[in-house]
Amino acid sequence: MAAKKAKARRPARAKRPAAARVRPVPAGYHTVTPYLTVDDGARAIEFYARAFGAREKARMPGPGGKIMHAELRIGDSVVMLSDEFPGMSSARAPKALGGTTGGLFLYLPDVDAAFKRAVEAGCKVLMPVTDMFWGDRFGKLEDPFGNQWSLATHKEDVSPREQAERAKSAMAKLSPGGA
Repeated sequence: MAAKKAKARRPARAKRPAAARVRPVPAGYHTVTPYLTVDDGARAIEFYARAFGAREKARMPGPGGKIMHAELRIGDSVVMLSDEFPGMSSARAPKALGGTTGGLFLYLPDVDAAFKRAVEAGCKVLMPVTDMFWGDRFGKLEDPFGNQWSLATHKEDVSPREQAERAKSAMAKLSPGGA
């Protein structure tokens, strides 16, 4: 029998660690993340901790003691914020605008307790907590920085048909001469 010819072996390559798969939405974030522009970011961070139980995740100081960027965790969501930086961004704080163009909506296990906590911390009541036609117990606040917060606990699943009937009744009560 003929001797088998030995195969020439290539030197073994050093194994590279498999590239970690980068998630397009980082862990702990959602697809949409609110970003607030405020006047006095450091004070806003402290206020949101008292009013809404926010926990600070990150803070990047900017020039003049301002907050360039901060991230807060409220419940299972992240809210980002910064001070105004005229010349670097066109984003303005609600107080500079004389109002706000949006708001934040928080679903919470106990809206009444959360609402009370926020008011005690310094929020202004825009609409007291009440049961709404769409099935939420709901109230609305404004924080000292001019941002509006809607707080709710979902209490009841309402079918689209029932919601439409309830909405019609609720709107009739709001119109002049309504029931």
